[in-house]
Formats: sequence, C-alpha cells, structure tokens
Amino acid sequence: MDARAEELIKQGDNLFSKRSSLLNLWQEIAENFYPLRADFTNKITPGDDLTSHLSNSYPVLAHRDLSNSFSTMLRRRGTTWFGVETGHYGLRTGHEDIDNGESRKWLDWASEVQYRAMYDRKAQFVRATKEGDQDFAAFGQAVIQVERNRDGNTLLFRDWHLRDVAWAENAEGEVDTVHRKWKPTAIDLMYTFGNKNHPEVKKKADGKDPYQELDCRHIMVPTERAGDVPAREKKFRFRSYYVDVTNRHVIEEVPSHLLTYVIPRWQTVSGSAYAYSPAAITALPDARLIQSMTYTLLDAGEKAAQPPMIGQAQMIKSNLELWSGGVTWVDAEYDERLGEALRPIPQDYSGLPFGAEMARDAKEMIREAFFLDKLTLPEAGSSMTAYETSQRIQEYIRQALPLFEPMEQEYNGGLCDMTFATMMQAGAFGDPRDMPEELRGAEVEFKFTSPLQENEDRKDTQIYMETKALLADAAAMEPDLFSMVDSRKALRDAIKGAGAPARWMRNDDAMNEIAEARAEQQEQEQMMNDLQRGGEVAEQIGKGAAAMGVMDENQAV
Repeated sequence: MDARAEELIKQGDNLFSKRSSLLNLWQEIAENFYPLRADFTNKITPGDDLTSHLSNSYPVLAHRDLSNSFSTMLRRRGTTWFGVETGHYGLRTGHEDIDNGESRKWLDWASEVQYRAMYDRKAQFVRATKEGDQDFAAFGQAVIQVERNRDGNTLLFRDWHLRDVAWAENAEGEVDTVHRKWKPTAIDLMYTFGNKNHPEVKKKADGKDPYQELDCRHIMVPTERAGDVPAREKKFRFRSYYVDVTNRHVIEEVPSHLLTYVIPRWQTVSGSAYAYSPAAITALPDARLIQSMTYTLLDAGEKAAQPPMIGQAQMIKSNLELWSGGVTWVDAEYDERLGEALRPIPQDYSGLPFGAEMARDAKEMIREAFFLDKLTLPEAGSSMTAYETSQRIQEYIRQALPLFEPMEQEYNGGLCDMTFATMMQAGAFGDPRDMPEELRGAEVEFKFTSPLQENEDRKDTQIYMETKALLADAAAMEPDLFSMVDSRKALRDAIKGAGAPARWMRNDDAMNEIAEARAEQQEQEQMMNDLQRGGEVAEQIGKGAAAMGVMDENQAV
C-alpha cells in the first residue's frame, strides 16, 4: 500500500464530502432544466425516459436557448473571436496597449494559429464547450481540461461531469487544487501508463476482464503543498498525480507549469469555492410551479373533454364507451322520466382561463430568469436619431452585462489563457527568441468579440466622425485649431474601432518614411518648377534683349 496514495485519497475524500450537499441541489436543477445531466444522485442507464416526470418542456427549452446563446454570441464560428487588439477584439500585454506594429502582427499571427488549433477536429473544442455551456447555464460552473493528446500533435479539450470533480481555492480566491474521479478500464490504464500500473491492473488487462472499470483519480495540487518534491522540480507551480484508488497506488507523479483545468464560475458567494447559476436558481420555483400547473390544467382539460359520468347501476347493460362513435347500451325497460340513465357529473371549469394565464406568467418569469428577453439587440427605428439609437444600445449593454461579463472573463478568458500557455510550452508558436522583444516574458490578456464589445469599441469610430465635424466648423474660423487633435492617433483608434486587422496598418516609422519621401518629392518638384520658371524668365529676357537690339539697329539706320 502506497502511503502517498492514501494521503491523496484522504484529501480528495474530504473535498468530495464537503460539497456532497450540493449534489441534491444539482440533481433537482438537472431534473427541471437539464434532464440529460440528472445523474448526480441517480444512475442513468441507456434507454431511460429522462423526461417522464415533466409535464411541460418550457424550462428545458429555456436552458437550451441560453446555453446555445453562449457560443453564438461569444464564440461565433467564422470569426476570430479572440486575438490581437484590432478593433472589436484584442490581446494586450499587461495594462498597456501594444504600439509596436511588428508586435501586433506577431500577435495577430499567433491568434490565427491558436484559432486553427482550437478548432482542429481532433481537439474536440466544440464538443467540450458545448457540454460546458450546458453545465454553466444550469449549474453556474463547468470543468474543462486543456492538454495535449496522447500523440502530442494537437490539443485536447474535455468537459468533465461536475459530480466527479471537487476543487479548492487558495487565499486569493483562485482555484489551485483539483481532484477528479475517473473510471477507466484496465486495458485503457495499461495503454496509457504501461508498467507504471499496479500488477493487479496488468492481470486484469491480460485476463478475462480487460474492460473492468477501476476507480482512479487525477489530482492537481500546488507544488508548495506537495511533499518530497525533488529540488529541480520545485520551479514548477503544480504537481500532477494519477492515483489507482482500487489498489491504493500512485500510477504517475509529474511536475506541471499549468493546472490544465479551466473552471469558469458564474456567480460566486463568499466562503464557497462553488458557484451558482443565477438563471437556474431564480427560475427553479417557477419551474416547479409550471410543472404542477400544467399537470392540473391537463387534468382539467381531459375532464372537460371526457367528463366523469354517473349512471343507474342496474340500467347500464354494457361498458361505457365515451369515445367518438361509442355506444353505451341501456335497459330497454328503463323509464327516462325517472331521470337520465347516464349523465355527466357537473364540473366548474370557469377557472381554466385563469390557470392558463398563470401558466403564461410562469413562462415569462422563466424567460426573464434565463435572460432570454435580453439576448436580442434593440431594433433601431427609421425615425430614431443616432443619439437615440446609441442610448438604446447602451441600455442593452447595461442589461446584458451580468450575463456576458463572467463568460468573457472566467470562461473564454480562462480557456484562451490555458490554450495559449499550453501551445507556448509545446513550441507551437516557434522559437520564443523569434518573438518581438516587446512581447518576451509579457503576460497576455485576451479580449473577445461580442455584441457588447463591438458596440463599445465602435464608439471610437463614432467619436472620430463627430470630432472631425467639430474641427471642420472650428477651423473655418481659426485654421490653427486643426492641430489641436493628433489626427494620426485619432484615425488609428477609429480604424481599430471599425474592426480593421493589424496587418492592414503601417506603423509610425513607415508613415514617417512616406511623409519624408513625399516632402522630398514635393521639394524636387518645386525646384524643377523654379528652374523651369527661371528658364522661361531668361528666355523672355533674351527675347526682350534681342528685340531691343533690333530696335536700336533700326533707329541707327
């Protein structure tokens, strides 16, 4: 038995135990909004009817629409939704914008390389983020691992079930410890780790049950909290362990610069490392209500269409056939003057319209809770002024910001940071010494394209147009006022706001060279013009002198 394995398993059991109460909440949320994931406390087997407990599908549709909007709004295919700071998307170093043109071009190129790597089919980025979006919308968090595949020739993105992952924060609120439960088969363990496995695993893989699942865990902890770390490996920030829980055996222990796990969290509360989905938490009471109301309305509707019947017990001679075309036989000797042999029980259905109205109200509350009323940009009417349109857009930004801001910072930002760092370590961007000097050792910060960012960045373009109009009016009275604004810098910001890529732009050195060449050309043209005018003047003087000479000769004669 491995003492280190025992200690790691004990630490993980403690983390899983502390968040065990969350599983009941996640199970209820999943049953109401995300039935495919409703296996936190229950086991789902293939073929199960996952929605048999639901009477209304609207809560499930609301969750689906919100989760789908994450990719359509923030990770739109066909556009590089992250990259160098060129208008509506950008990358910056530290807190200062990059002014060097070569640095911008390198970052533009690196962003394109990263984009292609992320959307490589083998990387499974779309699959992982699709699953992560569903978890984020329902539970307020997701767990996505970013690493290289077994062959090391591409990235690999995987979304893990929240049920199987527990984590802890450090003193700064950053997740730095992750324990993930894993159930690989014996043959998979042998393929992945070979002779590092416990002898019992090899026996199972070579025996009659190679596909038996074994309890394992992947554990990432800060190096400073790990014991017996070799001195040469203390420079690494994290330590990665693969532990065979069944056999109490540490399969692999390696250092790592990166955590490899990205855990975006939507809305956190102090004192907890786990987040919540404000959409699901807010809509949960209405989701319960609408299921109960729908069942009641359906039951009332069935009674209205096929009301319960009352009849004379001795007079009914057949089964009650209440369907269309059905015939119920009554004793021929029964006297109808004594009352109907078969009649419906009186029911009061006056409350049905009120119940239907309440159901509509519940749907509207769920729609608002899932931000579905805030995902559409406001329409600009033909009679609206530019100011009115801009104010409506600003109002849209204020309403949508609680939804998009955590996604950009926690989700997309975390994924891009981890991907960039993973690719840098793998040498995907070439020799670091070939990077522009301004970028070496700098920390990168990603910015992303979104309706919010697009409207925010395009303000520079609008401001430039308004400023230019103001300067034109002012310069009509005082021409020197044109020099009040640095026109070159203002135009650069306006062009970036319009979305032009960095490769279209010349840097200031190139612009200065062009200006000097143009000034030199103008000087040469001026010199040639002066010489030409001088020649013309000399020619005119010569012609005048000759004419004077002829006049003198004529006078002498």
